[in-house]
Amino acid sequence: MAEKIKLVQGDVNRPQIQATLTDENTGAVVDITGGTVVLKFRQAGATTLQATISGVITDGPNGVCVFAMPASALSGDPGTYEGEIQVTFSNNDVQTVYDLLKFQIREDF
Repeated sequence: MAEKIKLVQGDVNRPQIQATLTDENTGAVVDITGGTVVLKFRQAGATTLQATISGVITDGPNGVCVFAMPASALSGDPGTYEGEIQVTFSNNDVQTVYDLLKFQIREDF
């Protein structure tokens, strides 16, 4: 994903970020039914996480999940952030989505 997701500092639980997980090689959706998803969120270039956000699987067979941005994720300095989605499947296999999500956070008025 090349486009940045734009957020405002201090917003709580909105906007919600929806992701559809697909296989990079085939383009087919990844069935995440019965699994769990998290979004690891940090300032670009940092090694410390700002937040680990548990997602909700809204359509497992079609690989769709949603993440509500908590206050802890949007409480840092304005700037560029990145996120990584990790799936734990129902059999406890873990897969991390290779491409990072890019975020831009601006200061609230």
